[in-house]
Amino acid sequence: MRRQGSGWRTAVGGVLAAVLAVTALGGCSQEVRGEEDLAARPYTGAFYDDPPAAPGTPGEIVRSELAAGGPFGATAWRILFRSTDLSDRPVLNSGMLLEPDGPAPDGGRTIVSWTHPTTGSAEKCAPSRSADPYVWIEGLQGLLKQGYAVVSTDYTGMGVPGPNSYLVGATEGRNVLDAARAARDFLGSAASGRVLLWGHSQGGQAALFAAQSWEEYAPELDLRAVAVAAPATDLASLMRADIGDVSGVSIASYAFDAYADVYGAPLDSILTPAAVAALPTMAGFCLLTQNRALHDVAQPLVGRFLAGDPETTEPWAGLLAANTPGAAAIPVPLFVAQGLSDKLVRPASTASFVAGEKQRGTDVVYDAIPGATHGTVANTALPAVLRFFGSHDGAAE
Repeated sequence: MRRQGSGWRTAVGGVLAAVLAVTALGGCSQEVRGEEDLAARPYTGAFYDDPPAAPGTPGEIVRSELAAGGPFGATAWRILFRSTDLSDRPVLNSGMLLEPDGPAPDGGRTIVSWTHPTTGSAEKCAPSRSADPYVWIEGLQGLLKQGYAVVSTDYTGMGVPGPNSYLVGATEGRNVLDAARAARDFLGSAASGRVLLWGHSQGGQAALFAAQSWEEYAPELDLRAVAVAAPATDLASLMRADIGDVSGVSIASYAFDAYADVYGAPLDSILTPAAVAALPTMAGFCLLTQNRALHDVAQPLVGRFLAGDPETTEPWAGLLAANTPGAAAIPVPLFVAQGLSDKLVRPASTASFVAGEKQRGTDVVYDAIPGATHGTVANTALPAVLRFFGSHDGAAE
């Protein structure tokens, strides 16, 4: 089925990305309400029903279906594929795969594995479960125009059942690499082994962990470069710095719920009794699409959420440190964009991360963008990202 309305969709995608951060920062304008209604329209098919068992080869696609409504000049599929979590246990992931129409270049297309920013952590919050999943992929039109195949994973626990993996870096990183494996195998000779990673916010953290683990976990992939916008780095400082507003409470609720689930960490050692009681409700809400409901629960907890300092209270300090990127040098060129008006991921934290990567020997391009916010930085940086990818994708080799 050929897609319709790509110009409208491109405009909505840009607005949606910007609104995502506005809502996270506590605003709830009439524009936000309209975008909530738009983004909340669910996928209504049976694709996610009765998912197969998880065991199998990482990167193996176990289910696919053509997806309508995508950009002109491209074919889109929803996919279910196999991956593993941080403990090597098999998991099942969902996602999207898009390929430009027409013949692939000699040697096959370079694959871009896109890693999405926070949309929640519950199954229903998966971007691929939207009626229009394309709006979540920042830069999709430009990537397809540049000839890339684009794959995006819903992190483990979203889309189909699995352990909560919100800000669990090792699991997210494996998901990202296995999505690239899935795209390469599904497209066959139309795809090359060349891979680029591109992520925003939580997705930036996921892309960085994928790059750190690539040589050990998926060495058969030919990773060429990584680009991130406002990546979630220095997680403990992020939690403490932002906890004074509704955005910090919302994001921390997802993270603490996930770490309690994955690592068995005791919630009552870091959260107040009121926060512990509210956490199951908050973790069930999706960011943006259920923003008003999430804020109704989060707002009374501002100033009453933490019972301890996440930078010093164990086991939380150690867990947050283990899920902070930067334990090893990124072995390929890295592009980092940061909005200097970002109130969620602070510019000082990103600058510190970049300085650390340079000290570790990573080849880093740092683009600090005046006026860009957490929601606008990815789209603002896109022209530079596309140029960066074009200089490193190796398609002409």
